[in-house]
Amino acid sequence: MTTRAASGGEPGDWTIYQGTGVPHEGVRDLPDPPPWRRFDRGDSAPGLGPGARTRALAYRPPPNVVTMVNVALHLRRPLLVTGKPGTGKSTLAFHVAHELGLEPVLYWSITSRSTLADGLYRYDAIGRLHETSLRQAVASDAVTTPPDIGRYIRLGPLGTALLPHDRPRVLLIDELDKSDIDLPNDLLNVFEEGGFTIPELERLPAEDEIVDVLPEKGRDRVPVTRGTVQCTAFPLVVITSNGEREFPPAFLRRCVRLLIEPPGADELAAIVEAHLGSGARERSTELIEEFLRRGDHGDLATDQLLNAVHLATSGTRPPETTLEQMIEAVLRPLDTSGPG
Repeated sequence: MTTRAASGGEPGDWTIYQGTGVPHEGVRDLPDPPPWRRFDRGDSAPGLGPGARTRALAYRPPPNVVTMVNVALHLRRPLLVTGKPGTGKSTLAFHVAHELGLEPVLYWSITSRSTLADGLYRYDAIGRLHETSLRQAVASDAVTTPPDIGRYIRLGPLGTALLPHDRPRVLLIDELDKSDIDLPNDLLNVFEEGGFTIPELERLPAEDEIVDVLPEKGRDRVPVTRGTVQCTAFPLVVITSNGEREFPPAFLRRCVRLLIEPPGADELAAIVEAHLGSGARERSTELIEEFLRRGDHGDLATDQLLNAVHLATSGTRPPETTLEQMIEAVLRPLDTSGPG
């Protein structure tokens, strides 16, 4: 790496942007990013962003998490995971899929506008009608064959998870507590039956008994018989919640519930080592203590600690006074209470 003296700063200076307005090539000295912010290795995944595989591999589940995942697998029940932001609720799904050698995680991000239909399938009726009109215009008076309806039906993440597989898929339903009040109850029948029907395919004539449709984010179509999607291996459904609302008792009864507690000092040290190495762990003791102290007065996420440790232990460490200001900003509580 070149020194900053050739690009506008002093040798060993950690700053990239100097604030002088004088153009320079300092960006060439930008050091490697943290492992979880690398975009150049195909290491992303829905819901986790860049460095997803690294984060999943570095995840260290506590014993109670391992137990409840196994309970959900054995009972073929959804796993409802509750905990504060940054405790690894979403990462858990990717960690399980990696360890068990299952297909890529299917991801459904919930908003206040999400409906059951969004998770099951989407039918582009307007697109099919448009193609029909084009065919008729080209063929003039000739009889035209309607376009294949299967090309206009794409299964959603839940619908894809319920396709028949030899081994279960992993489905992450992220932040269900953000949903409309009806969605948890709407999910009950699908979870109980392990399948659903597509009315547009049910109504087709007998000669169209099998229709190939598109799965979530897939290009190869999959067959659906008489409009029925029915799983053979119930998926591992990981449902996350930040605890912002209560769910109906009928929904809770059909889920295996897991509360992930914020990690303690030993767990945080192990997480730091998994992400940044043993050297960073040895130098992060004071930061972990500060992180835990601040966590007593406001919500903090584990990745905030990782950011602080990376700044404090990377090869381009800033001056001490600047570092204190940066860590103060990085460890600012997520809520409005607490120091900072």
